[in-house]
Amino acid sequence: MGHVRTALYLDFDNVFLGLHNLDPYAAFTFAGDPAAWLRRLSTTLITDGPRRWLILRCYLNPAGWVFHGEAGERCYFSRFRQNFVRAGFEVIDCPRYNATKNGADIRLVIDAVDALSADPTYQEFVIASGDSDMTPLLQRIRRADRRTTIVSPTVAAEAYTSIADRALDSRHLLALVYGEQPDLDDDASDDMAAGFVDTQVTPVSVASFDGAYEAFRSRITAEYESAPAALNMAVLAQQLHDDLGDVIKESNWFGYGGFRRALESLNLPNLRVSQHHLWDESRHEPPVEAEQLPFPGTSLPDAVKRMAAVVGLPRLPRESWPPIYEALSEYTRTHPFNLTQCTSWCRDRLREQGLAVSRNSISYVARGATYGGCPLYRQPPPTAEEIREAFIGYVLEYAESADAPLTDEEVAEVRDWLGADEEASGPSAVGGHPDGGAVA
Repeated sequence: MGHVRTALYLDFDNVFLGLHNLDPYAAFTFAGDPAAWLRRLSTTLITDGPRRWLILRCYLNPAGWVFHGEAGERCYFSRFRQNFVRAGFEVIDCPRYNATKNGADIRLVIDAVDALSADPTYQEFVIASGDSDMTPLLQRIRRADRRTTIVSPTVAAEAYTSIADRALDSRHLLALVYGEQPDLDDDASDDMAAGFVDTQVTPVSVASFDGAYEAFRSRITAEYESAPAALNMAVLAQQLHDDLGDVIKESNWFGYGGFRRALESLNLPNLRVSQHHLWDESRHEPPVEAEQLPFPGTSLPDAVKRMAAVVGLPRLPRESWPPIYEALSEYTRTHPFNLTQCTSWCRDRLREQGLAVSRNSISYVARGATYGGCPLYRQPPPTAEEIREAFIGYVLEYAESADAPLTDEEVAEVRDWLGADEEASGPSAVGGHPDGGAVA
């Protein structure tokens, strides 16, 4: 297995501030030991060999700062420079041109475009930024037939993420920072398989599990060739775990870090893979995706359907929302805050109550509450009611910023579906925009 020649461009201010909004400790861990998460990123979301970092560039405003510590002292970004230098990054100073702009994005774009015509040829470009202004850059890289991977600390715009070949969101990035294996296969239809991919095992060589890998190949090939219609990935992952046993966990899906990437390594003819299904495009009709449907047995109001389409609101039944707020509040009261642990703990807590809610959905609510002005790491810990109102305020403000404003009747419909009290006067003020973090 060879290496993938990769260029990484990091907009430090964007990523650090985005993480800081969600989990300040994670932000300082990210900036304090970049070599650690960089090693983990080299084998994440890739199947044809680890990444070889031919370019590592960090664009940083040395005068940027955040408040830090109990005394609320300013922590300047310049203190992190040497950490990135030691990790092999070329650090490029990007002081502010004015009160809001430091020029990092335009310098990043120019450097990446220059690299497209450079020798050697870079096979993959990793853009670490949640700034949707990077969308034209991804379009340019795609026209050159190169792979793109986004690492975003925020809820990135769909127009941005849809162009990328791969995307890591804030939950995946936090897992990398905390030294965990990103739970890349967890989504609304994969709850029953999530336990088999949520592992901290370090990826290993497929050769160490040759026999099991060949059994995996044979089973998948047989299922694929005999299937009369598209196959559900979660069900198939469950069956493989039952058949092959502990080797799935021990090898972390044969070194690929997830079922989907192990599947893609087989190079099955005419294979198409979506978030929930796999199928042979020469024989099968494309499936109707789960994200296009409400939760089983759930009929979504029209306004809620709009929010699902425009801002990615999870398509959960009305009765699921209050328990999510309660679980998040309970976690913050009983644990030191860690967003990756929080989503896992809340998922398991909700399962005990008979509610199948994915970590992706819980993470969406946690991020929304934070951007809505109620960070979960806050002391004293937020109540379920505070989390709810901040989250609803975020959803409504996000729709407004996405040019999809709601009428008063639709606002009432969305608020009711998301569990707002009838007495609540309206959404809370938002503390940040979904496309970015705080301004230092």
